[in-house]
Amino acid sequence: MCAEYATFGLAPAMRAGGVLAGGDYQVHRDFVDFVVDGRPLLFQLSDLDAVSPLASDVPPAIFTAQVRSLLLESDAPLPGGRYVIYGCPECEDLACGAVTAAIERDGDDFVWRDFAWQTDDNADLELNGYHGIGPFRFRGAEYRAALGSLLDGTATGERRRVLLIGARVAVLAKLAAALRTIGIGADITQDAQDVPADELRGYGAVAFGRAVGEEERAAVRRTFARAGVDVAYVDGLAPIVPLLVAQIEHALDRSPLAQRRLTGLSADGDAAQVEVTSPCRVRLTAYRLDRLYRSHTHEVFDGVLEAGRHRLTLDAKAVKGQAFVVARTSGSVLAAPVAR
Repeated sequence: MCAEYATFGLAPAMRAGGVLAGGDYQVHRDFVDFVVDGRPLLFQLSDLDAVSPLASDVPPAIFTAQVRSLLLESDAPLPGGRYVIYGCPECEDLACGAVTAAIERDGDDFVWRDFAWQTDDNADLELNGYHGIGPFRFRGAEYRAALGSLLDGTATGERRRVLLIGARVAVLAKLAAALRTIGIGADITQDAQDVPADELRGYGAVAFGRAVGEEERAAVRRTFARAGVDVAYVDGLAPIVPLLVAQIEHALDRSPLAQRRLTGLSADGDAAQVEVTSPCRVRLTAYRLDRLYRSHTHEVFDGVLEAGRHRLTLDAKAVKGQAFVVARTSGSVLAAPVAR
């Protein structure tokens, strides 16, 4: 089989959850993505909302079976030697659609070929094939070492719990409920000093409310530092639950910066500046607080953007007063205040 060698690697990735306009929820999923020639393979598949089979929330036995399957240590799950590369982030039903590929061994090499979109047991390569992707030939040693790291414990899992610290208990309770709904654990406290180090290691982020003073914040940072736990710290922009969820989602994103789709967001009263690294669907939402501290939500933009920096006009009414914007793709989210 003729195919040039490609490099194979793995990198942490996530399907960003969130509280969407209208009260809908999108589930958060952490997974391990495939990196081909230094770039996430998922980015080559247009704007696909999907996760790899190597998701952190599947039972360990199933996760191990998925890894060994990709190593061709078991029979292919689909006819024609085909394997699921990316599937539905909400369920495991093939009927929702999945990206599949034939995986085979050629000597010591592993080859991924004939990528296709598949909704039942049989793939129609002519109708649903990804004709511009692959075949990819991977050196056996590199391929086995990358996947083997998931089996020997050298690849670390993600921490999906968040510690919430603030004075407004009602807001924290709503925020914790929203986070739990999308699959992120959340605990509320006003003092982390007495929390055992083993419990602190379960947190990936700490979110501070705006009323938390600098001394209290410093004390929390010292507590985590003494426990040797590296977490992301979030300074809440405003007591607006969907906005805070977006900030926490961004803080939990541990994927390499060079492998993210959404890399920049800023806004003033006239427009938002959004930067993406590959073509993808972007949703831009504006949140504002009125004089009575009631929150208002406005959908600003929902469409596909090409790679580069884009200026999206903002409706003056949508960002009147104290306002914020959230940009979201399937795999990442950013939040920013509207500068005046």
